[in-house]
Amino acid sequence: MIELNDVEKNYQLGKTKVAALCGVSMKIEKGGFVCIMGPSGSGKSTLLNVIGCLDRPDSGSVKLDEEEITTLDRNHLADLRAHKIGFIFQAFNLIPVLNVFENIEFPLFLKAENLTVEEKRDRILHLIDEVGLSDYVNHKPDELSGGQRQRVAIARALVTNPAIVLADEPTANLDSKTSQVILELLQKLNHKEHTTFIFATHDPDITRYATRHYRLVDGILESEV
Repeated sequence: MIELNDVEKNYQLGKTKVAALCGVSMKIEKGGFVCIMGPSGSGKSTLLNVIGCLDRPDSGSVKLDEEEITTLDRNHLADLRAHKIGFIFQAFNLIPVLNVFENIEFPLFLKAENLTVEEKRDRILHLIDEVGLSDYVNHKPDELSGGQRQRVAIARALVTNPAIVLADEPTANLDSKTSQVILELLQKLNHKEHTTFIFATHDPDITRYATRHYRLVDGILESEV
């Protein structure tokens, strides 16, 4: 369960204060496939950053599994990110010098977990198979298409078994056919792994896959479906 109550977030640009989130309240149940729609600058990425413990709200309450996170220190927030949250980025953010296996493996170095080398290897290879990249294990990012890079990013986000995956414009750099394939893959993983997925996007096609979608305009949550 993710619960936000009256969340406010402002940024200072020079002498101008920009309101990114204005009294946002929402609840997202475990296992949801949730889409946050809105134009550029509407506050979507800020909302993901707040939920993902990357940014603190100026006021209001944010709870993950009934734990209030707005008062936690940096170490506790880092621990939450490492154990509960996975991230998928618009620009993929893969490490160029690492191959597919190594890119997916990387988050496991940041998470204290008692896994044997064999258990880690099995988990990584399982996810590589799930995202359809078994023939590309040793390929580096510059040897992959955009859709294949996003598949690596999805597997990397899931390798720590997070409860929540946050995806910021995950289809923005993909053509429509590849976007559909990626969304169907994410939906399959959502059903299979029971992971909560939250998308920030202006792509209306994503709403067809969502169990619930919200609309943000100028930091204000205008509607919920």
